[in-house]
Amino acid sequence: MKILLVNPDVPLTFWSFKKALKFISKKAVLPPLGLLTVAAILPHEWEKKLIDMTTTELRDRDIRWADYVFITAMVIQRKSADQVIERCRKIGAKVVAGGPLFTSLPEEYVHVDHLVLKEAELTLPLFVGDLQKGCPRKVYNTHDKADMHQTPIPLWNLIKMKKYAMMCVQYSRGCPFNCDFCDVTTLFGHRIRMKTTDQVLAELDSIYALGWRDEVFFVDDNFIGNKIRLKKELLPAIIGWMKKRQYPFSFNTQASINLADDEELMALMVQAGFDCVFIGIETPNEESLSECNKLQNKGRDLVACVKTIQRFGMQVQAGFILGFDSDKSSSFDNLIHFIQQSGVVTAMVGLLNAPRGTKLYSRLMTENRLSVAATGDNTDFSINFVPKMGIENLLKGYQKVVSTIYSPRNYHERVLTFLRNYRPGKNNKPRYRFCDIKAFLKSIWHLGIIGKDKLSYWKLIFWSLRRPEYLHLAVTLAICGLHFRSIFESYSRA
Repeated sequence: MKILLVNPDVPLTFWSFKKALKFISKKAVLPPLGLLTVAAILPHEWEKKLIDMTTTELRDRDIRWADYVFITAMVIQRKSADQVIERCRKIGAKVVAGGPLFTSLPEEYVHVDHLVLKEAELTLPLFVGDLQKGCPRKVYNTHDKADMHQTPIPLWNLIKMKKYAMMCVQYSRGCPFNCDFCDVTTLFGHRIRMKTTDQVLAELDSIYALGWRDEVFFVDDNFIGNKIRLKKELLPAIIGWMKKRQYPFSFNTQASINLADDEELMALMVQAGFDCVFIGIETPNEESLSECNKLQNKGRDLVACVKTIQRFGMQVQAGFILGFDSDKSSSFDNLIHFIQQSGVVTAMVGLLNAPRGTKLYSRLMTENRLSVAATGDNTDFSINFVPKMGIENLLKGYQKVVSTIYSPRNYHERVLTFLRNYRPGKNNKPRYRFCDIKAFLKSIWHLGIIGKDKLSYWKLIFWSLRRPEYLHLAVTLAICGLHFRSIFESYSRA
């Protein structure tokens, strides 16, 4: 059996980092971990080829080569996924589809040959078994949750690692919280399911053995969902693994703001090599936090929480949302002030959207306020419901926030605010490679010579030159800022 695994392209968004990746000669941020895991679940003797359209062109001859085309996608990849399915239909190739897009909207993909939904560890073996018997069904679904102890090591040999900025592993699925706009618990549930420590170390070994010596992203939606297991088992094991191999990786992940409450956990994460964490802060407005049931963020000094995590040695990247019913005209200026004061450099500010299957979606449907389907990209000036403050006021305020925080002067000043508070871990020393030197020189040209606000860039660089341990991070963040500005400006023109 010949299997072609296809990861559809991702549009140019804040999250794609495509503008920034050009500085370091990379094609994409992360490889398609889901497809690599699916490939490992498929029978060993089957021939497999993977085309990641974020790095490689999909050719018709690739499709003709395959007995089956396996495709997975998130909602943001829908346009590209639909185009791939149509190409396969015209060529006569059979398509097997799974992943978040198809699990959320199966009724819109009745034209696909086979839908293998939910978690592949459960439904994919059923499809394979029926296929080998010659009687595959149209739809495979389940209400059960996978035992992650059965999840195999991804087939990394199917990709070219040098095309990516990071590698990735998954330790757990699920989230203990219940934010009403989030579909993570719809897909994976509240109970935290984890791989064993030996499984995680084996995955790190597999990446290390292939020569990777750079950043690794733990893709967990909430890495700290089970703090006890982390502190007693996984993190001490990673610390030993990293020390034995002279710290070949740096790690980042996603977590909830209550990370700031646990000094022991933060210290262990930094010792293990974590230097960055993405946190859903959403809003400093207490009423809006109550509205969306983001109770873990309520009653806190959120700026102080961010700065605590920074001082322990982890950069805080954060997501923010505008468009809650409780938001007021003052919410825009309040959010700008919060972002600048906290030193959250990578501030992903988006408009509230209601994904299918969430409590927010159900409420808005009851209120007859849903409008169009969500695009999966909440930073593209699109919203799939009627906001209470009015769409014109919301879009005008959103534009003000993003144009302000990503203006060169404010952005570079925010980088300095962060770096002045940040205390890098003793093992998180920057590695300077030829691509880093090239990126630095490119940044000088694009930001320091032809940039819109050259003075603020040079202020950041000269500050960092006096503190060499910060220079690599300062340049990296400056380049990311150029990406964010270019994306925002392209949306504004559209």
